[in-house]
Amino acid sequence: MLPCRTLFPNRLWRAWRPVSVSAGQADSGEKPRASRIPWIKPVGWPTGIVVRNSLSGDRQPLLLARPNTATWYSCGPTVYDHTHLGHACTYMRFDIIRRIMMHIFGINVVMAMVVTDIDDKIIKRSQELGVTPNTLTQRYEDDFKENMKALRVLPPSMYFRVTDHIPAILDFVKQLMQKGNAYATTRGDVYFDVSSIGQRYGRFREVLSNYISNDGEAAHEKRAAPDFALWKASRPGEPAWEAPWGAGRPGWHIECSAISSMAFGGQLDLHSGGEDLAFPHHENEVAQSEAFHGTPQWCNYFLHTGHLRLQGSEEKMSKSMKNYITVKDFLEKHSPDEFRMFCLQSKYSSQVEFGPESLQAARGVLRSISNFRDSAKAYISGIQTSTAFAEVPLWERLHETEGEVKTVLANDFNTPEALEIITRLIHDTNMVLQPHVENTSGSRSPAVIAAVLAFVERILENFGLQVSDSGDASTSDSSAVLPTVLDSLVAFRAGVRVLALAREATTSGVQEETLLFRKRLLKACDNTRDELASAGVQIKDYGDRSTWKIVDPNLRRT
Repeated sequence: MLPCRTLFPNRLWRAWRPVSVSAGQADSGEKPRASRIPWIKPVGWPTGIVVRNSLSGDRQPLLLARPNTATWYSCGPTVYDHTHLGHACTYMRFDIIRRIMMHIFGINVVMAMVVTDIDDKIIKRSQELGVTPNTLTQRYEDDFKENMKALRVLPPSMYFRVTDHIPAILDFVKQLMQKGNAYATTRGDVYFDVSSIGQRYGRFREVLSNYISNDGEAAHEKRAAPDFALWKASRPGEPAWEAPWGAGRPGWHIECSAISSMAFGGQLDLHSGGEDLAFPHHENEVAQSEAFHGTPQWCNYFLHTGHLRLQGSEEKMSKSMKNYITVKDFLEKHSPDEFRMFCLQSKYSSQVEFGPESLQAARGVLRSISNFRDSAKAYISGIQTSTAFAEVPLWERLHETEGEVKTVLANDFNTPEALEIITRLIHDTNMVLQPHVENTSGSRSPAVIAAVLAFVERILENFGLQVSDSGDASTSDSSAVLPTVLDSLVAFRAGVRVLALAREATTSGVQEETLLFRKRLLKACDNTRDELASAGVQIKDYGDRSTWKIVDPNLRRT
């Protein structure tokens, strides 16, 4: 067996020695906590971003191994059922971070994702449904990809399926055995020997102590309870691949280490997943990857998202709890922008509650953005002509906002605060666009309004929102609306024609009749506006001129 100490320099080995436990603590019956392995600050290119690094337990500057390029491995789905909003929240939040890195900080993000298409849950579900594991996983892999596309989550740069890369996994296991970090049992299972890396097991210390305290008896010839499976011996009726130590299939953790190493080699900038994956999944990934590559720090930064909970529930949304909403069900009633705005309104690392109130809040922000866009475009085009203001303060306000937004996004991708800053700019701009504002010292200033609008649209589109089309229906929706629109317009024409042909009652009552006539005309106009609004056509009046647009039905809900 190759001693762990030979893999690392003496200086680093001394730095990672555990904190000793006093005799009093040992006698008290309290389980000793593993010491946290110090994080090594990488040498690389600064990004100007500070991230909440789960590996170090605090915030650290994001430094990349290559200039303006980030290598990122994302844990993918286990495809045995429909994708639900709990999954979608994780992938949406990381999609937002990825877009911010690319579009705002100019970083080329190269992301790899592994789709788990073989494991215990998949085998069990396929047996329940009476289909092959491959049939099951292909169905739900397609479902996952379709749902991510519907939510406008960018696909990874590289997709991998576990069963397509069994040779790479076998080679990874074989080398770990040769290094003395893994062992095979008589029945053909292969386990990672945690003791072979000394005190280096414990990157995510806060959960390690609970795991050790709950260890049961060693099973299947494991040498120690913390040892984890790299390869599982085949059982009757299960898919299996031939291996030097016996036919079987990969364990859960090995797939990510083997395939990410195949994609990126022995050094990784970023690794991401839900907070429940920190231990044991990411802990075990780190252990076997650092042993395989002989490196003191395989991945420099781990990002973890908080769970999504249904309103009023203390449990995370999960398939096992049967407390989930599928993405398809959600999208039947709501838009992708609503869910994205919902995700933007909380920090990616925080737990978040999903329900009618939170969706209403997201919808309200989208509606205010859409209304601002309408007002700004009406002013720029000259439809709204009554507003004059001093433009210099608004130019200054815009410049300040641009800097403030980038600053808060550089602070661990703080999208809630960025949204608040953008909302304040929208509010300030709306104030000068109000027709009742009187400022004789000013003049029409469409350029600054256009600049504010362009900034708002650009920054929100960088988050993945479809702001330029926010509130606009699709072509198919527009076609469905057209008959109702025509019916309403024809009815309006008929109503106006009837009023125009009506005879005045008496000569002395001309003025009174004219006023009544105008009121009835305005009422007819209002009725038509309301009918069109219910059909998805929004009309806005600006003095003697009006605008219209076809509106997303989700933004019409109260």
